[in-house]
Amino acid sequence: MVLLGPSPTAAVDAARLSDLPAHRAPQRAHDHVVILASTGQGTHTLDFVTHACRPGTLLWGRPGQVHQFGGQAGFDATVLAFPPSILPPLPVQLVADPFAPACWQPAGEDEEAIVAEIAQIAVDRARSDGGHLSRTLLAHQVAVLLMRIVALAPPPRSGPAANLIELLRTEIERDLTHRRVEDYAETLRCSVRTLTRASLAVTGRSAKQLIDERIALEAKRLLATSDLPVAEVGRRLGFDEPTNFGRFFGRETGQAPGAFRAALLRSPAAPRVPHQRSSLPGRLTPLTPRPA
Repeated sequence: MVLLGPSPTAAVDAARLSDLPAHRAPQRAHDHVVILASTGQGTHTLDFVTHACRPGTLLWGRPGQVHQFGGQAGFDATVLAFPPSILPPLPVQLVADPFAPACWQPAGEDEEAIVAEIAQIAVDRARSDGGHLSRTLLAHQVAVLLMRIVALAPPPRSGPAANLIELLRTEIERDLTHRRVEDYAETLRCSVRTLTRASLAVTGRSAKQLIDERIALEAKRLLATSDLPVAEVGRRLGFDEPTNFGRFFGRETGQAPGAFRAALLRSPAAPRVPHQRSSLPGRLTPLTPRPA
């Protein structure tokens, strides 16, 4: 799966993991990617968290997240990709939050229903003629699948505090160059104390921690999937001085930016050998190696 750009149409695509071009480098998704492991055991890394996979393991990667496919021999899965534009309204905490639950091992009736939904989507995608009726059917099937996945996660918090933190997350995503809680409190027309208290109640972390962890994640994504110099990554995230960015990244991740990138490039690279190319359009952006 090597991204050539977002899908030009509101399409759903399906493929077997073993049918996709081998690629072990970090890749950033433009669309939602749902993976259901079917045979063997392996790993899949999503936003730098590695998940052990066995038959029935379900992963949901949101747009913007970074994937690394483990490529273990004998491991296979069904992969679905679809743009956000086809989805019905769903809780933003689950659809857009990069820290929302991403991996499940459904059991019993939940597993049966999800396996059946994904199998049917794959069948209907294979026989789709690309017309309006086929696209509408697939979009509805994906909506049902995601609602089943959402039901596996704890229900999102509700109430004034949860609403305020949802607005905070929206503002953070809108512009990842601001790190001052005071700026967000002013935008949201509340006090720093109110914003911090709401964040602690809803997430268990302060508003400052929410802001910093999101910026650190974006820094990781840019370092992993672009050839931008480290200093330019920092500038894009609002750091005027490379040393300030280096200190921030080190404090948040325990590594220097260059060391983080170098470690990714040293990752094991024994690729899978695909037995045919898939028709699944490219939807992930590969890393272009560059010295740190």
